[in-house]
Amino acid sequence: MADDQFLDANRFGFETRAIRAGQPHDPASGAVVTPISMATTFAQHGVGEHRGFEYGRTGNPTRKALEECLASLEQADHGLAFASGMSATDAILRRLRPGDHLVLGDDAYGGTFRLISKIIAPMGISWTAVDLTDADALAAAWTDTTRLVWVETPTNPLLTVIDIEAVAAAAHAHDALLVVDNTFATPYLQQPITLGADFVVHSTTKYCGGHSDVVGGFVAVNDDGLAEELAFVQNGVGAVPSPFDAYLTLRGLKTLSVRLDRQCDNAERVVELLQGHDAVSEVLYPGLAEHRGHAAAAKQMKRFGAMVSFRVGAGRDAAMRLAAGTTVFTLAESLGAVESLIEHPGAMTHLSAEGSPLEVPDDLIRLSVGIEAVDDLLLDLGRALDAL
Repeated sequence: MADDQFLDANRFGFETRAIRAGQPHDPASGAVVTPISMATTFAQHGVGEHRGFEYGRTGNPTRKALEECLASLEQADHGLAFASGMSATDAILRRLRPGDHLVLGDDAYGGTFRLISKIIAPMGISWTAVDLTDADALAAAWTDTTRLVWVETPTNPLLTVIDIEAVAAAAHAHDALLVVDNTFATPYLQQPITLGADFVVHSTTKYCGGHSDVVGGFVAVNDDGLAEELAFVQNGVGAVPSPFDAYLTLRGLKTLSVRLDRQCDNAERVVELLQGHDAVSEVLYPGLAEHRGHAAAAKQMKRFGAMVSFRVGAGRDAAMRLAAGTTVFTLAESLGAVESLIEHPGAMTHLSAEGSPLEVPDDLIRLSVGIEAVDDLLLDLGRALDAL
C-alpha cells in the first residue's frame, strides 16, 4: 500500500492517520519512526534539479512529515508548520494591507490581541472586537474593508463557543475569509475546515505537542492559492520549526486522541467538583447544559475539551491565593499537556488585555486538566478551595 494513502480521512480513522499519515517507513533502513533530518542543504542532480528539498528554511523532510500528518488530521489539503503559534498567526495576518479591517472575538487570546492591536494596527489595519455569538453584533461590525474574521472556539480563557458554520457563512457573504484558532479543541475534537473555515491555526505547543517540551505553530488551509501565499511567507520570513521541534510535535500527535480522551474524562469530574463547591460562583465549561455555547459545541465538537475556567465568589485576592495554593495542579502558563496547570489569566496570560475590550474578570481561574489520577486532582483542588 502506498504510504500517501494514509492521508485519506475517508479511508482511515483519526488514530491511524495520526500514526501513519505523512510518515512512510524510512526507505534506507526501514525505520518505522520518521528520522530527524538535520541537514541544512541538500544535494542536487543538476542546477535546480533536486529531490524535493534544497535548503532547510525552505523545506525539511521531518517538517514535511509533520505538515502532511497534521493537515490530514484537520482534513485539509495543505499544512504549514511554524516556529510558534504566534508566528503562524502572524503569517496569516501578513496578507492584510493598510486600510483593511478585521473582526475578532471580544475574548480572544491575549497574545493574539497584542499582536493585532500593538503590531498589526500601527501598520494601518483596523480591528473591531465583538461578541461572535451574537449575529447582530457581527453584522454591525462589517465594513467595506473587512477582509478577515478571527475566531477562537472554545475561546481562551472564557471558553465561549462560536458556531463556525454560521460565522463562515456570514464572512463569505461579505467576501471575507474566516480564520479559526483550533488550539483548544484540536483536530481530534473539531475540524473547522469541514465547517467552512478558510484557515485553521494552532499553537502546537499545546495539545498537539502535549508534553510541555516544544514550541510550535501550524496553519491548515484548503485553497491552493492561499497555501502558496503562506508558503511564500513561511520561507521568506523564516519562522520555521527546527527538525527536532517538528519531530517532537509529530511524536505528540501520535497520542493526541488517547491523551484527550483521558483529559476530557478528568475535566468532567473536575467540573462536577467545582459545581458543588460554595467558593465557586460560576463554572465555564461547554459541556454544561447551561453554558450559552453548549448547543454549538454539541453540534461541532466530538467532546467538550479539557479546559475549565471558573470564577471565585470571594474576588481577586481569593483567586490569586487559590492559583498559588495547589500542589498537583502546577501554577504555570500554557496548557494542553499531560500535566494539570492552574493560572490566573488576568495577572498572567491575559495581562496584555487589561483595560481593553478583551479584559477578563479578575476573579477568573483557568485550569488545563491533565492525565493524572483524577482522585489526586480532585483532592488537590478541593483542599485549595476549602482553604479560601
